[in-house]
Amino acid sequence: MPDTFTPLEPARRYKIVRAFRNPKGMISRPDLYVLCVIIILVLLQLSISLLTNGFALSADEAMWHYIGRNWFRNGLVPYSGGADNKSPLIFVVFGLSDKLFGVNYWFPRVFGTLAQSIGTFYLYKIAKQIAGWQAGLMTISFYGLSVLWHGADGRYVSYTETYDIMFIIISFYVFIGAKGKNGIFISGFMAAIGLGFRLSAFFSLIALFIASLQKKRVYTLMFCLGVLSGILFLALMGFLAGIDLHEVYTNAFADNFGAGSTTDHDFLWRMVQFYNMFFYSELILFYPLVMVYLFIKRKVDWLVLWLILVFTGINIVGNYARVDMKELLPALSLAGAFALAHLINEYKLSIKPIMLIIWICFSPKLLEPFVNFQRLFTGEFQKAENFCHEPFIQPDESASRQLGQWVKTNTSPNQKVLVTGYGTQVQAYSERLSPSIYFCATQTRLAKQRFFKDLKQNKPEMILVPLFPEYKLFIDADLRSFIDKLVAKDYYFDRCMFNYNIFKIRK
Repeated sequence: MPDTFTPLEPARRYKIVRAFRNPKGMISRPDLYVLCVIIILVLLQLSISLLTNGFALSADEAMWHYIGRNWFRNGLVPYSGGADNKSPLIFVVFGLSDKLFGVNYWFPRVFGTLAQSIGTFYLYKIAKQIAGWQAGLMTISFYGLSVLWHGADGRYVSYTETYDIMFIIISFYVFIGAKGKNGIFISGFMAAIGLGFRLSAFFSLIALFIASLQKKRVYTLMFCLGVLSGILFLALMGFLAGIDLHEVYTNAFADNFGAGSTTDHDFLWRMVQFYNMFFYSELILFYPLVMVYLFIKRKVDWLVLWLILVFTGINIVGNYARVDMKELLPALSLAGAFALAHLINEYKLSIKPIMLIIWICFSPKLLEPFVNFQRLFTGEFQKAENFCHEPFIQPDESASRQLGQWVKTNTSPNQKVLVTGYGTQVQAYSERLSPSIYFCATQTRLAKQRFFKDLKQNKPEMILVPLFPEYKLFIDADLRSFIDKLVAKDYYFDRCMFNYNIFKIRK
């Protein structure tokens, strides 16, 4: 392995003590430790992700479930049965979830936990290969605990970041251990699949590409061929599924810049979110360890390059969503573990107190799952009578789920329903089609034009208009005005539920 993939010279001499080895065919004690840690991390992840507020899909999950359901249940491929800026790959996960179990929140999160655990395992293998099993044990402790943080939206393990990171970690593992051209090709292919889940994987891919330049030229060529093959494979699968590749480009990339897009934020907003993510979050726990790693290495190696490029990518995109933090965690966990492995080796320290400190300092808060475990036995805690009077609060996951289920009961399967604003949870649980592919208030120029056209041609049976102030705060005036005029002309007021005015079409 080239020196560029040797982060700690003293740690290379780190070896498993013979006393830890068991007879052939039996699991060794170090492997047993690692297995126990991974099992504990899986149980923690499941408790945080399943014992979540409202026991319901989040707004993003509901959006992907709606699009995936329309694809798997109604034959409406992505971008014709619903539009979002995500890849069709995530719609496959949620479409499969609906196909197997109907509208649910648990399957995507359990499946995401499995994917995250695979990534954790390969992160351990990277650390073990470079610095020994104890470094691997510390790495998965850092990573497995930090992905559970509130600051990283730990409950949302079903998001695209989980799959992107898993494939990127596998790509790095294959690249580091590659002994020939085939391994480098597979590394590029895996990186491309990660890119297919989330475009921000591009920055990790660039780190791998630069590392390949430090190997033989043929390795760089094979890595690029692997990436190209992965992209062509995904494009072919999309084409065979009937997905318009131009629509993928438009929704996943081109329409994400400019006014009304997800990246449309001013400089002050970006600066506030930057400080919130990098200075007012649990992320600061890693900074001393990274400084130690940099002091030991005194150069920009593959790991530092990976960290720098991912950090750069987060700031270029500029959304600063909490889940974006997860992109940094694999590199931070490796750097922290390598730094501690070096100190343990250099000063002959015991790993037991260090592991105890890691688990105390990096463990997530478990208040939310504890409270929600109690609610399993007390039933619904959000009641309809608590809404539709001032102050008009925005309904949470529980209330949105109940409202969606009410809509389903009071409409027929062939009737269309529009939930204005960001009512994706209501839309998903109603199991009714929206009259427009832009069912979640996408506010770019292109999206507005299509929304207005769709509503003029396909008037829904029912329209739900929010009463809470966030509707006026986040939804553009032209969209609200259009809905108000449409309701006033063709609909009558039926009732108010969960702070939504419900209008039905005049016959």
